[in-house]
Amino acid sequence: MRGSAHLAIGLITGVAVASLVKGIPFSPAGIALAGFSALAPDLDHPESKLSHRLGFTYGYVRWAFGLAALGLAAYAYWQLRPGPDQRLTYTAALAFGLLGVALQGGSARRLALLFTGLATVLAGLYAQYLWLSLLGTFIAVAPFTAHRTWTHTLWATALWTYIGYLADHALGWRGIAQYAGAGYASHLLADTLTKSGVQWLRPVGICFKIPLLSTGSKTGNILEAAICLGYGLLVLGLAIGRIGF
Repeated sequence: MRGSAHLAIGLITGVAVASLVKGIPFSPAGIALAGFSALAPDLDHPESKLSHRLGFTYGYVRWAFGLAALGLAAYAYWQLRPGPDQRLTYTAALAFGLLGVALQGGSARRLALLFTGLATVLAGLYAQYLWLSLLGTFIAVAPFTAHRTWTHTLWATALWTYIGYLADHALGWRGIAQYAGAGYASHLLADTLTKSGVQWLRPVGICFKIPLLSTGSKTGNILEAAICLGYGLLVLGLAIGRIGF
């Protein structure tokens, strides 16, 4: 399922949580969190919407490798005498330069997400927020897993919900765990409707699927829109019924 459909389903799920779950305050920020959470499982794909957003630094990664190469080359030329040490430093400079050239698209974005995640981990350690460090760990590790594997499991959903639970207690914002967990689970449920399905219980090799959609096809796109519309109308009807209009 496309990222836009996952985002729409996640936002609708956020509205459902806000309107239908007892004790959860209606919160635009919570609904946005559900939408964000619905995109999180696809951090294992470098071309996903969230990977593009969180990996915004990937262009700078290549520049960093280039600058490192120039710095090593300058150091070798100005500070080292001709000999084995200088040749080794020149070789390292060449390696950094070649890495900078080779880092295109997905590979650069994975590295950028790694740096973003590690920075988030450090921020969590500094602020003494375990939830923030766990979030950073997820962001750093997810891009290096195969698509639709570990991030698309019941265990990852539980971890994401637990991160929300910790954030709830740390920030005093009631409902974070529910918004985050429901949004994340909505992604897996939506992907279960595709022909590829989802192995919810990995490493147990059981693939759960209701093969209605073929992602990227014209028919699949129409069905995605229809599912989003139907889901939105269902949640709207239930919300109106609960309010009592």
